[in-house]
Amino acid sequence: MKGNSSTSVLRGPVPARPVPQPHPKDEDTLVQMAEHIPAGMRTPMCAHCNMVIRGPFLVAMGKSWHKDEFNCAHCHTSLADIGFVEEKGSVYCEHCYEEFFAPTCSRCQAKILGEVINALKQAWHIYCFMCAACQQPIRNNTFHLEDGEPYCEQDFYSLFGTGCHGCEFPIEAGDKFLEALGYTWHDTCFVCAVCCSSLEGQTFFSKKDKPLCKKHAHTVKI
Repeated sequence: MKGNSSTSVLRGPVPARPVPQPHPKDEDTLVQMAEHIPAGMRTPMCAHCNMVIRGPFLVAMGKSWHKDEFNCAHCHTSLADIGFVEEKGSVYCEHCYEEFFAPTCSRCQAKILGEVINALKQAWHIYCFMCAACQQPIRNNTFHLEDGEPYCEQDFYSLFGTGCHGCEFPIEAGDKFLEALGYTWHDTCFVCAVCCSSLEGQTFFSKKDKPLCKKHAHTVKI
């Protein structure tokens, strides 16, 4: 009986790539708040007008600002007491950032003000990019596609994976495998049941679904 020696690769894993965002207030939002500093001995320079600040001032993005000069770069709304978002060195109110810069989540269609998951050529909230089976966020973990739907590794192999007949462990993406005796095997697991010599690409025999090399095919009882 001739061995069926074939090397192939299963469906490849697709890494989700989280895009790091600048200076988030916490892990879910980019919105920051300026810190109010009272007047004192310190006389910093304003990042907007480059003049010395005498009196109370704001601190944001590691710089100091006159209170009346820390404004949205687009609509010029004062950002002294409301949240702001930094984008390419400029500051914007939440409304202008959402309108001009924030990507739209492919799942919920809302604007994304926090960490972005770029996957399947689309943008997602980290909590909206979920496994199609368990509905848990995939975040930056490896996932697999089946019929266009993302699955976490555990559910993918549970639902669609193939187990090796030799070691009974899953044949994962990137593993070399072959099919013989009606089963699927890791290439390193398809060996003679007696001497464990590799049978990949070799003539082999079988007894009771056990592969045997030519040497042991007629000399050993199984």
